Amino acid sequence: MAKCSADDQELRRACQLAIEGTKQKVVMSMRVAKSHGSWGKPGKLGRGQMAKPRVLAISTKQKGQRTKAFLRVLKYSSGGVLESANLYKLKHLSKVELVTNDPSGCTFTLGFDNLRNATVAPPQWTMRNVDDRNRFLLCILNICKDILGHLPKVTGVDVVEMALWAKENTPVTTKQQGGKLEDGPMTVVEEEADMTVTVERDLVSQAEEEDMEALLGTYVMGIGEAEAFSERLKRELQALEAANVHTLLENEPLVNQVLQGLESASNCVEDMDEWLAIFNVKLRHMREDIESIEARNNKLEMQSVNNKKLIDDLDKLVEKFCIPAEHATYLTGDSFDESCMHKNVEACEWLTGAIIRLDSPNLDSTYSNMRAVKEKRAELRILKMNFAMGATDFLRVYFSSLVDFMMNDKNYFSQRGQLKRPDHSDLRYKCRTYARLLQHLKVLDKNGLASLRKTYCASLNLLLRREAREFSNELRVSIKAPKAPTVWLEGSGSTQNLTSVDSSAVSEAYSKMLTVFVPLLVDESSFFAYFMCFDVPTHGNKTGYGDDDDDLGIMDFDDHNKKAVKNPAELEELNESLRDLLDGVQEDFHAVVDWAYKSDPLRCISMHGITERYISSQKSDTAGFVRVLLDDLESKISLLFSRFVDEACHQIERNERNVRQVGVLAYIPRFAALATRMEQYIQGQSRDLVDQAYTKLVTMMFVSLEKIAQADPKYEDIMLLENYAAFQNSLYDLANVVPTLAKFYHQASEGYEQACTRHISMIIYYHFERLFEFARRIEESMYNLNPEEIPFQIGLSKADLRKVVKSSLSGVDKSINAMYKRLQKNLTSEELFPSLWDKLKKDFLDKYNSFHQLVVKVYPSENIPSVSEIEHFCK
Repeated sequence: MAKCSADDQELRRACQLAIEGTKQKVVMSMRVAKSHGSWGKPGKLGRGQMAKPRVLAISTKQKGQRTKAFLRVLKYSSGGVLESANLYKLKHLSKVELVTNDPSGCTFTLGFDNLRNATVAPPQWTMRNVDDRNRFLLCILNICKDILGHLPKVTGVDVVEMALWAKENTPVTTKQQGGKLEDGPMTVVEEEADMTVTVERDLVSQAEEEDMEALLGTYVMGIGEAEAFSERLKRELQALEAANVHTLLENEPLVNQVLQGLESASNCVEDMDEWLAIFNVKLRHMREDIESIEARNNKLEMQSVNNKKLIDDLDKLVEKFCIPAEHATYLTGDSFDESCMHKNVEACEWLTGAIIRLDSPNLDSTYSNMRAVKEKRAELRILKMNFAMGATDFLRVYFSSLVDFMMNDKNYFSQRGQLKRPDHSDLRYKCRTYARLLQHLKVLDKNGLASLRKTYCASLNLLLRREAREFSNELRVSIKAPKAPTVWLEGSGSTQNLTSVDSSAVSEAYSKMLTVFVPLLVDESSFFAYFMCFDVPTHGNKTGYGDDDDDLGIMDFDDHNKKAVKNPAELEELNESLRDLLDGVQEDFHAVVDWAYKSDPLRCISMHGITERYISSQKSDTAGFVRVLLDDLESKISLLFSRFVDEACHQIERNERNVRQVGVLAYIPRFAALATRMEQYIQGQSRDLVDQAYTKLVTMMFVSLEKIAQADPKYEDIMLLENYAAFQNSLYDLANVVPTLAKFYHQASEGYEQACTRHISMIIYYHFERLFEFARRIEESMYNLNPEEIPFQIGLSKADLRKVVKSSLSGVDKSINAMYKRLQKNLTSEELFPSLWDKLKKDFLDKYNSFHQLVVKVYPSENIPSVSEIEHFCK
């Protein structure tokens, strides 16, 4: 048989490459055309159903001792390369059907039992010719029978005809058996070099073949030649055809009756079709009417639901309009007694809620524009204004009456011989009753709350000022403070009287004033902030005054202090109100400070430290004005202490105008006593204040000392060294612990050394001027001349040297004794003389040693007294 172009080696190799990597071997491949149809219906080709070129390939895969068979559909890619499109397992092949409307018989469909989607038309495969179709189908049937053990259902194809075609088109084939398979059927390997199909077994069974031979045997029985048998068959066929024609002619009346019946049935069918068309039109009209009725019914149902919902909303809105009778009495009345306050708060809460509920966004915008809602909103606002005005007027009178009651009762204030600690717990308890009401007033009428705050501040300010005034007066009267000295650095006398006065009661009085009133003012500020509903955060209300949060009356303000955030505008408004509340109280603090200053100016140091401690403890935002008050108090104390320091400086300056002064000035030891007393009063942060005073006073002392010493140049150095020495001696202990005084101690030490050096040099040069002047001239000459040239200079000859030595050292013991007496005569401080005399001897011997070395170097042949000889006279 000629090789078929549809199944060649190149196609098989291309298919094998397309499935490379699947371990499958291509057994047969055919080019086909793919189209779509359905079971039992002719395929209609449209735009979306054009035939597509495909390749059907049968492949097998060996898995152990089992062989699997597959049907692959391959398509051409854009580059003309085959690629796998679909894969079917032949074990699921259940049906092979030939498409009847294809006259060529080359189109068939394949049905698989695992494809459940019956709505999708199965693909139709069209071969190029019948031979290709038979070859492909026989290959599938053989594989299903030999490998899978079953045959699919074949429809539209004559199996006997296919078997005969297979025998006619089967040349000698080579069967390669790979050995005996123990557990499976024998696999047939087909050689496709000649593109033939090998059929291992006939499609007709052995029994069927024997029956056919027996049937054929009956026809050939008694017949010897084929021609006679053929003639016999022709005659029988002609007789059979004649009998058929005769039968047809005899049955003509019956046929006519059948035709008439068919025509009658056709007419009935046509009539019924017309009736059905009429019924269909009526049903369509009825369906449209039903749909219209359903639409109207849906609209009515929707309208009914909306109306019901609208009625419910309107009922709720009407409920919002109605003012409950139990609230109307209190909202329109003027009863704000403590017994009615709970009902007033409930009515106020309802009014606040009602106004909020009638405002957007709590109320739908559709209802917001209704006239009834607008009228009701205006009515509620008028009710709100009237209620807020009545409550504000009542509270204004109530606060004033509370304060007036306390002002008229003397037991609330300090009296003669009795210091009374202010107690506002009863006042706060009574005010606390109206705390809730004030919260609602802030929402209802914030301007009215502002005026109420001013009234509260004005009333309580009178109470606080009187309490502070009475307490301050009694505090000063009850303490008999000794009169401390106010003149420290002027005059003479012992410093024992300056430090013997004990004025600690003054500081204790000031501390007691702060201990009583600073916590009171802080507590009042905190109570006012939260009672009057200021939105400020809290940093703790413990002030050491003895009140807790419950006493302040702010414990149950709806966690107000937890929710509050810092609002700059609110904080500024709070500070202004606190100024109105506490302004004027500072005057009594200032009176205590002035009294303490007059008793002992140095107590400003301890008062400054006490004030600093209280300032550092006030961190709360509500204590803002208390911090201002304390800052102002601290500034006043610093000003008074500065006044004391300035007066001390004036006392130092007045020493300059006195007559000639000798010895240690009076303010030197007095300053030591003053510094000792000041160090005893230092507390906390008052160190800077004292150090500034030290700097100012010591600087003025040193300047004044220099001026007094310069008034008598002859005794200038003696005045300086004695006073600097006295300064060091008196402040030695303090300088070790006070850095500022240590700085001035070193400055005095330098001044002392310089004055000593100048004074000792003056005494030495007074008695040995010619000797050391000659030495100075030798030193100057050595800058320009060699030592051996100096003796030949005018005034520096050996004869000049002998004259100078003779005149200066001939009575050296007398000269040294004269220096001793001169040094002792001018000093007023005997304790300084031994150290000064030792320094004078040392300086004199050092100068003479320098002179002796110059003589040895310049005048080696001259003999002058040695240093040891001169040192002998100094002992």
